[in-house]
Amino acid sequence: QVQLVESGGGLVQPGGSLRLSCSASGSIFSATMAWFRQAPGKQREMVATVTSGGSANYADSVKGRFTISRDNAKNTVALQMDSLKPEDTAVYYCKLRFWNSGSTYWGQGTQVTVSS
Repeated sequence: QVQLVESGGGLVQPGGSLRLSCSASGSIFSATMAWFRQAPGKQREMVATVTSGGSANYADSVKGRFTISRDNAKNTVALQMDSLKPEDTAVYYCKLRFWNSGSTYWGQGTQVTVSS
């Protein structure tokens, strides 16, 4: 069992930046890490993923504005969010999926609100 704890959410003005962090209770070396988000009344959607080798993938809506990174030594994954827009408002979730077993874990989520 792996526990994921997100932090870094909050209220920011349009055009601003936030950095989310996700800390895992165990090793993330053998896992693909990802950030998802869910806005009110909408389905949860993938924002960004990063493999154990560091290969990143982004949703079209955040390309060029968000950057995902991981630190396997510290068992953390981060999401740097720049040029934030009101439509980025959502609860952001960290996800871990072990590529060998397929076991998946989610964090509890952190609220990001982009508003003037």
